[in-house]
Amino acid sequence: MPMRALITLLHAVARANRGATAVEYGLILALIVLALISALSGLGSTTSQLWGNVSQKVQQAGQ
Repeated sequence: MPMRALITLLHAVARANRGATAVEYGLILALIVLALISALSGLGSTTSQLWGNVSQKVQQAGQ
């Protein structure tokens, strides 16, 4: 999610006149954060495996 969209969403929450609307925006934001955390977790795992493979190949090449 681009930073501009996040800022726009936060401004919309700040301007919300009804409590229900603010709660809905909060729930949407929470779901977005959960999706980002899970995506970054998977990316971190993949990246760790990638660098592990690179390290192994470098060590094998040095022998």
